[in-house]
Amino acid sequence: KVLFLQGGASTQFAAIPLNLMTQNGKADYVVSGMFSKKAYEEAKRYGDVKVLASSADKNFTYIPTFKPEDVRPDADYVHICYNNTIFGSRFPAIPDTGSVPLVADLSSCILSEPIDISRFALVYAGAQKNMGPSGLTLVIVREDMLGHENPLTPTMLSYKVAADNDSMYNTPPCYAIYVAKLVLEWVRDEIGGLSAMAEINDRKAQKLYDYIDASKLFRAPVEKGSRSIMNVPFVTGDDELDKKFCKAAEKAGFVNIKGHRSVGGMRASIYNAMPEEGVDALIEFMREFEQNV
Repeated sequence: KVLFLQGGASTQFAAIPLNLMTQNGKADYVVSGMFSKKAYEEAKRYGDVKVLASSADKNFTYIPTFKPEDVRPDADYVHICYNNTIFGSRFPAIPDTGSVPLVADLSSCILSEPIDISRFALVYAGAQKNMGPSGLTLVIVREDMLGHENPLTPTMLSYKVAADNDSMYNTPPCYAIYVAKLVLEWVRDEIGGLSAMAEINDRKAQKLYDYIDASKLFRAPVEKGSRSIMNVPFVTGDDELDKKFCKAAEKAGFVNIKGHRSVGGMRASIYNAMPEEGVDALIEFMREFEQNV
């Protein structure tokens, strides 16, 4: 079932355990960044929630791995955040959770590349990164996962209620859904589909990483096997120089390049809407800045 909901992906941090953590009252979470940590903290309120794997030991600069046998066999689901927008990491492949249902937050990578949705029991995404304006949340849920919610689940958070009412139990965010339709048509008709979108995104990201890796000034903190194609954090190693770069970048027309306070440095978010020319211009600006330092 495809559901068009409200409340942002953060509301799903509660909706997921309320709807899915009801057979055995257990869930395993992979904590690989800020939003998966928030999801874990919220889920703890509703049952026996375990950290299956975490990369907090290295400030989330890599994707932690686990084996299917590490998953509790009686867990109701395993939760991951596929792309970590703040720290700039992403799962290199869909993890194997054995017979335990897999749930994923796709907020910052949806529509960026083909993802086999059949491997998941549920995926969810706030629309505002790649799919449309904020105010719309997409949930795609396997039908056998519906109808088992906690009896105390608020009506507005019940996936079954949303599914039974075609996402119109209350007035849906009509304009946000309409814009999402236009974006989906753009990806399909103008870009040529998700495989073509992935080619563009891979090319954009690789250019930027190649320059950073060859640079004597800039460094990418995320391990190579875990790097995001949507969010590219980079640092100089000097806080004052980072500030100087951000100021000069903004003056040159590169806005919102400052990194999140938990990471520092800079972050280039190169979502679907960012043209390749924008990445080329950023690389050229970085090259000029490095030459003049």
